Amino acid sequence: MEAQMTAASAASIARQDMFDAFGEDTIKPGQYLWRDVPRDAGEERVVISLSDQLAYLYRGNTLVAAASISTAKAPKITPTGIFTILEKRPMYRSKKYDNAPMPFMQRIDDYGIAMHAGYNPGEPASHGCIRLPAKFASKLYQVTGVGTPVLIGA
Repeated sequence: MEAQMTAASAASIARQDMFDAFGEDTIKPGQYLWRDVPRDAGEERVVISLSDQLAYLYRGNTLVAAASISTAKAPKITPTGIFTILEKRPMYRSKKYDNAPMPFMQRIDDYGIAMHAGYNPGEPASHGCIRLPAKFASKLYQVTGVGTPVLIGA
């Protein structure tokens, strides 16, 4: 429960950080915003907001990027809480869903939930994964590592 509350708080803060960093621009489905932040600003972490359908990348306390996402469509769920990247593969195919391609796959749990490039309609549409715009997924894949924290808030 505490992990869910921490992740929800991080998602709420991230929305304000996005406005502070990028202005009032809205991110449309399939879009992302990215700015240069020095590596020495701190360790990377990813924050996911299920209610906003947005992903955020931080270095330390500095927001680097924000992107539209597509998470689970009911009755499936994208889990909330604090996770870490457990495995990364530049190209992976789903064992559960008809060999579906999952480019820039970064797995965060033992049940197949991952962040990866995929269809991004601007609303929940996945079986539980966090679908990212393809160019954002590629850039994110390059700067994260196994062990990078991923906070998913409702």
